[in-house]
Amino acid sequence: ANNKPPSRAHVVVKSQRPFEDADRLLKNFLQHAYRRPASQADHRRFLKLITKALESGHSFTDSMIAGYTAVLASPGFLYHQAKQGPLDGHALAERLSYFLWNSPPDERLRQIATNGDILNPFIKSPQVERMLDDPKSRRFVDAFLDYWLDLRHMAASDPDSELYPEYQLDDALVESLPEETRLYFHELIKGNLGIRHVVDSDFIFINERLATLYEIEGVSGAHFRPVELAANSPRGGLMTQASILKVTANGTTSSPVTRGVWIMKRILGQHIPPPPPSVQAIESDIRGAKTIREQLARHRSDKSCNVCHVKIDPAGFALENFDVLGGWRDRYRTTRNGEGEAASGVGHNGSHFRFRHGRNVDASGKLPDGRPFQDIRELKRLLSTDEKQLAHNLVEQLTIYATGAPIRFSDRRHIEAILRNSQSDNYGLRTLIHELFKSDLFIDK
Repeated sequence: ANNKPPSRAHVVVKSQRPFEDADRLLKNFLQHAYRRPASQADHRRFLKLITKALESGHSFTDSMIAGYTAVLASPGFLYHQAKQGPLDGHALAERLSYFLWNSPPDERLRQIATNGDILNPFIKSPQVERMLDDPKSRRFVDAFLDYWLDLRHMAASDPDSELYPEYQLDDALVESLPEETRLYFHELIKGNLGIRHVVDSDFIFINERLATLYEIEGVSGAHFRPVELAANSPRGGLMTQASILKVTANGTTSSPVTRGVWIMKRILGQHIPPPPPSVQAIESDIRGAKTIREQLARHRSDKSCNVCHVKIDPAGFALENFDVLGGWRDRYRTTRNGEGEAASGVGHNGSHFRFRHGRNVDASGKLPDGRPFQDIRELKRLLSTDEKQLAHNLVEQLTIYATGAPIRFSDRRHIEAILRNSQSDNYGLRTLIHELFKSDLFIDK
């Protein structure tokens, strides 16, 4: 028997004029790898490497691979162009393409970058429209939401098997969570819907599994579709989507502090300083002796702690009606040895429920400006009134994502101009993207 392992299949490229072909192939490869015309100096540097390999007796294939490898390890490929001052046409095309497609510029973008048309305001807008309408814009939606809404942390925790047995082994639900958020945000861009939809809306994108979780009837099948919400529904907007409620919980309990900080930072754009190192984290009592509200009330008796918690906690309390995976609850759950009534039922894992129904949830609160609310519905109505603040935050988040640079004090006037130009469209998401691309904030940062 022949025990010799089979040789790896590979492609061999042969050339009758290796030095001429190397020059031609490298020039084309460099232009695409660098995403702009490469300088003669760069071309000569890599061509010298290939030529030396050929002269040393290496095959044409191996010599070209050596040159290509050097190009792909060079700063020109690894980094975006980052010169001081306004971006030139090629750098602008590159930034726009990685912003909306998460990939190098296509042939059309390279063409208008070369002839300078991309700097023309009358050409910019059609290009943004073309790119947003292209299926590749889904890459932007996925990557931006991973950054902005923390969807990259979807798998950071699993529901506790004792407290939430109905969620065990439920792959259909877990896979549906981020898709709802992505389809919803994509619809906001597609329809240029106003910024208030970030907080509240009269529709959502769900499939049958999410409809079951949200207790919405009349939805069947695994495919996602827009569904109109009832007037009194607590759903709508981003904050009450199951994906958000999962990434702001730890699988065992939810914390008004964690969810409150998330809303303040991600939705309202307000900076919340970290707690002092000497302050211990507050863990929910899963035995049910005390509610998280009672624990926080004691914590807030310290004036130094109350300074931040008076801003953080109210929005977090409004989300206490949602469990660790976004299901509605009127009462907290406790362990089998805790306080409350024993639950009955069988989970997806085949085991009988072992948790108990504990104390009632109190989702009321009062915003720092004194406006009270009773539940998440009223909180969303209050937050929706300040559309400019919501838009201001989203513009900042888009700018940081697109440019990779933090927002500076000197950027305020550019952001104000973007908001001013978008106000007539109710700060529509598509309009905000257009205005950002036309702004010096996108070109000079």
